[in-house]
Amino acid sequence: MSSISGAAASSKTPRMRVRELLPALYLGDYEPGPLNSLTDVAGVKVHMQEIHSRADGGADDGGVNTGVTAILPRDSWARKACYAGLFSFNGAGELTGSHWLNETGILSSPIVLTSTVSVGAAHEGVYRYAVQQAGRGAVDTFLLPVVGETFDGYLNDVGAFTVRPEHVVRGLEGAAGMAAGEPVREGNVGGGTGMICHYFKGGTGSASRLVPGLDGAGGPKTYTIAALVQANYGKMHQLRIGGVGVGRVLADTTATAALAELVAEKTRKDGSIIVVLATDAPLHPAQLRRVARRATVGLARVGGQGHNPSGDIFVAFSTGNEIPVQTLAVEEGAADPYKPTPLRVEVVDDTSINGLFEAAADATEEAIYNALCMAEDMVGFKGRKVKALPLDRVREIMARHL
Repeated sequence: MSSISGAAASSKTPRMRVRELLPALYLGDYEPGPLNSLTDVAGVKVHMQEIHSRADGGADDGGVNTGVTAILPRDSWARKACYAGLFSFNGAGELTGSHWLNETGILSSPIVLTSTVSVGAAHEGVYRYAVQQAGRGAVDTFLLPVVGETFDGYLNDVGAFTVRPEHVVRGLEGAAGMAAGEPVREGNVGGGTGMICHYFKGGTGSASRLVPGLDGAGGPKTYTIAALVQANYGKMHQLRIGGVGVGRVLADTTATAALAELVAEKTRKDGSIIVVLATDAPLHPAQLRRVARRATVGLARVGGQGHNPSGDIFVAFSTGNEIPVQTLAVEEGAADPYKPTPLRVEVVDDTSINGLFEAAADATEEAIYNALCMAEDMVGFKGRKVKALPLDRVREIMARHL
């Protein structure tokens, strides 16, 4: 069994989120939630797990840098599903369960994010967790695990196949045991542990927005929409912050042998980004597909291009309605599959959805910035080095524009 630790090398510059680094940066018209995190959506829980030791018991040489991000849409996910929608900006990646998401618009699974080669282990881990929680009867529930991935093979020895199903079980247990109000950890954490973004150390980032609206009775109500990203894409010179070509300036002053090696590798095979959007606004599946598309706007602002070998896949879900999870066994009180039976649900009026669209884009943009700002230098597989975004230089460059 592999051990779990925080072995990534620390950068000299203290890491901080983008709002702390650049207080004057315009990040949209909507205020963030109290945590500015995916867990601002009530009931959503997120657990990060970093893995830096070999599963086969071999000597730890710094080559293992991977992990698991476990997201629970709600505690009762196995009984009460969420409406969900999916958008693939570029499909050179995997999100298991996507066919069923597209078919029904229903999410009745945790969402797990990890390394490309670990999808199978994560898929099994979700099933193992479900059986552990509900017994063998769990297989009678319509569960298709939702597992997303990005490739960490530059800094992580993917051939070690380090992530095992028990890591995923542990992550889901950890998420279930979390208290409300715990923010998402960011940077070199979870499934983002070994990821690279715009030639800098990438990883996991999150952000949220509060959108004023009305409830079903016409009274004032504030809705939350939030993003979590696993960022592993992009070229340095294309990085923009608040529309400023920060990456071009940094590229002109950054030239090392380690960077040249990284550029050669990333030119051959760009990385990917997975975006998970959550909201408590009562949206139906078609609306959630539209919300998921707006992650593309946030990605484009930062400099994402959707390159051919990049897996840029975005999923959005809503906790605003509780949908009974389909079962394969005949249960007392269950709907008759041959007798159409309405459910009472609320949905947002399409003509009033623009605020949620804008907030989804804004939260995605900021989540990517947070992944970059919170990530730390890493020395990984084969001694390869990837530097973190130099925050002091970013502050200097942006001071001319803010």
